[in-house]
Amino acid sequence: MKCRLFPLVLAIAAAALTPSVGGQPSAETPPAAIRFEIVTATAGLVTRLDQNPTPEKNMVETMAGGLAVFDYDGDGLQDVFFTNGAQLPSLTKRSPDQWNRLFRNSGGMTFVDVTERSGLRGEGYSTGAAAADYDNDGHVDLFVAGINGNRLYRNRGDGTFADVTAASGIGQFTWSVAAGWFDYDNDGRLDLFVVNYVDWTPQRNKFCGDQARGLRVYCHPKHYTGLPNALYRNRGDGTFEDVSGRSGLAEHVGKGMSVAFADYDDDGFADVMVTNDAVPNFLFHNRRDGTFEEIGLRAGVAVPATGRPVSGMGVDFRDYDNDGRPDIVLTALSGETFPLFKNEKGMFFRDATYASGLAKVTLRMSGWGAAFADFDNDGFKDLLTANSHANDRVEEFEAAAYRQPNAIFRNVGGRFEDVSATAGDDFTTPRANRGLAVADFDGDGRLDVVVSELGGAPRLLRNFGAGSNAWLAVRLIGKKSNRDGIGARVRVGSQWNQMTSSVGYASSSLGPVHFGLAAVSGPQSVEVIWPTGTRQTVPDVAVGKVTVVTEP
Repeated sequence: MKCRLFPLVLAIAAAALTPSVGGQPSAETPPAAIRFEIVTATAGLVTRLDQNPTPEKNMVETMAGGLAVFDYDGDGLQDVFFTNGAQLPSLTKRSPDQWNRLFRNSGGMTFVDVTERSGLRGEGYSTGAAAADYDNDGHVDLFVAGINGNRLYRNRGDGTFADVTAASGIGQFTWSVAAGWFDYDNDGRLDLFVVNYVDWTPQRNKFCGDQARGLRVYCHPKHYTGLPNALYRNRGDGTFEDVSGRSGLAEHVGKGMSVAFADYDDDGFADVMVTNDAVPNFLFHNRRDGTFEEIGLRAGVAVPATGRPVSGMGVDFRDYDNDGRPDIVLTALSGETFPLFKNEKGMFFRDATYASGLAKVTLRMSGWGAAFADFDNDGFKDLLTANSHANDRVEEFEAAAYRQPNAIFRNVGGRFEDVSATAGDDFTTPRANRGLAVADFDGDGRLDVVVSELGGAPRLLRNFGAGSNAWLAVRLIGKKSNRDGIGARVRVGSQWNQMTSSVGYASSSLGPVHFGLAAVSGPQSVEVIWPTGTRQTVPDVAVGKVTVVTEP
């Protein structure tokens, strides 16, 4: 009986997932194409991700590629920062080819390399980046994660950054893959969450593969001991206090890859989702007293419905079905799908990978970066993933591809359709893709994408789809909350989004909160719930522009 009723249940659920967008039924709006063109050559993003591959197959070589998009000079245009590798086994940058790079957006979809002047070229092997204004001075700062080489850079506001790592009290770990900024105690100051992987160094790199055939591959994480993550509380004087132990985080050892934040149970405090590589994921529930409880298994996000851990890579944590609750998507390797966990009224998460259509289209894919964003401005967040396998010799062991094209899944009322075949060259050409970030680089109201590639140049994807669909964006300025408004929830019509800079794999996208509005034409009412709990309604917000909203 249950099997016969299942299709009917799905049909009812699909109907329920077609809410209004800005007061207009989304079904009345004909679908707009999602299309991108690669404009890297004319944009001036001249750099290369040098992961420094070696015959020793050092694990870090396959996990480079984090990046960050943020407006470092306050001119209203989104700039791009790329992490880069270093020599192995020394973990030292020996030439400009291995520098981290900062590109200033000069308008018209063109960029200028300002690395040397900015002071961000780095020293060691960098893997992840997290951007936010941690000192509330109006200038966006940057944290860079890596192998034995985490760095905190304070934005001086004159186009340069100061390395304040030592003075800040931020610690070093064997291997930090990623990091993220959030205000876990709602004191108006951004705190830093550092995602740690495994206890690996080049000197302890093991042989993995088939010795008889002389076939060496990157090791599975099971060969190394995992590490706990770290939490640093912002004291407000430029220094941070390590509260990893006191908060309860240090007792949970994982193999962390990426982090995302959202208030999943609507209690006013941000919770933390950490993807783990081949071990169960973590969901840290904020107890509102400075401590966290790990509830991944109980909440239904530690593993998919299969009950087996996956190789969790990138993650995004936001509402994809317009029901007002932040959901979770993560990328994994071929055969594991890209799990999607639907938030059920803030009580637990249901594995919606199959019901949403993602299971079938992602089964053979391997992914890294992931982002929920409305690329066609129809009022529903689509899913874009940066794809490639972790093992560059996987084809010699199994029926899987190493280099893969990226993928774009159009959100149709809460279900996903793979539209990669018609979205442009980047979605049909196989590459070793890794990190991604999302921003409207040219200010035309359509969200663009930048993607990193192992051993290759980044690609800037200009969005020229979305048809005539309307949009608006909101830039938040906190007064009692943190300056960026990170952690604030924003509503337009039936849509909810949140201010966060932690998106995808080891990457960061810090920009205005974007809303597609489909066929809506008139001014919209915008509601903001600030991290302090203050609710603010801004009436008559114009469409087709970025509106600044300041906390009252």
